[in-house]
Amino acid sequence: MARFGPLVATGLRDVTSDPSALDSTGFWAVSADFEGGLVCARFDDVREEAVPAPVPGRWHGPGAGDWTTSLDRAAYTDGVRRVREYIAAGEVYQANLCRVLSAPVPADADVDALTALLARGNPAPYAGTIRLPEHGVEIATASPELYLRRAGRTVESGPIKGTGRTEADLLEKDYAENVMIVDLVRNDLGRVCATGSVTVPDLCVVEKHPGLVHLVSTVGGELRPGAGWSELFEATFPPGSVTGAPKSSALRIIDELETAPRGPYCGGIGWVDADRGTGELAVGIRTFWIDRAAGMLRFGTGAGITWGSDPEGEWRETELKAARLLAVASGTYEASGGTPT
Repeated sequence: MARFGPLVATGLRDVTSDPSALDSTGFWAVSADFEGGLVCARFDDVREEAVPAPVPGRWHGPGAGDWTTSLDRAAYTDGVRRVREYIAAGEVYQANLCRVLSAPVPADADVDALTALLARGNPAPYAGTIRLPEHGVEIATASPELYLRRAGRTVESGPIKGTGRTEADLLEKDYAENVMIVDLVRNDLGRVCATGSVTVPDLCVVEKHPGLVHLVSTVGGELRPGAGWSELFEATFPPGSVTGAPKSSALRIIDELETAPRGPYCGGIGWVDADRGTGELAVGIRTFWIDRAAGMLRFGTGAGITWGSDPEGEWRETELKAARLLAVASGTYEASGGTPT
């Protein structure tokens, strides 16, 4: 099954890794791993249905103290310093440095039950679930970030760069970071959109989300004739906001410094209605996924590193982004009266 906001899809018909299928027929749930793995699942039954209220005891999450991280504080702050060295050497302007948090979960853990908790504890505009255990996909996302929205030939992306507890926490570095990534997204969309059609209707808008604020911009364009989902993925994936600029250099640095695969974190998660020519994919941030082979629930968090980055400040940003959601998944958010512990 799959759930995206008020849409619920059941009755699995077929599954493919071919993105061109998204321009065929039917309703598809899409999960694209950061490393390039793609699962597109077509469903026969799509209906509107509110996210159910959490059922006590249905979600058996990890304990609050069970989480481990792929990069501890010392390793992460050292990674920030390494990125700044690359910036000083002129190899990159900005790179996103991430870490993956992991905790054991029981065999009966159900990501749709976690989605019900997230809907109450951390509502998000691109919340969703994809549950295809036989295909290795069990995802619950509370993403606030638009990767791609498509309506016919019109496409749009909404990169997020810049995070603070309040608007007063946002620094000059955050605004500069956002503008750099907007330029990258413009370039990516320009590879697949008609010449002159790419615009930036919104730049560095402050958006409030549970427990924090983000700087969000909007980049849009018109697909050139003959371009479809395959060409969109080829031109824009992985999303610019979770890689860096230039993207090729940032990806090389990410591969060097990060010690765990990101999987669906920082990938693309969402739906495509091929019959209507519409779709909406989120950037896979604020996202949990179950790794059945390891018996682990995983969650990613990261920050964009620029020359103006302070290593300890970037570590605190990754903690801020994770705190509320880990509390929801571990059952401590509601127990503490709405304040993550």
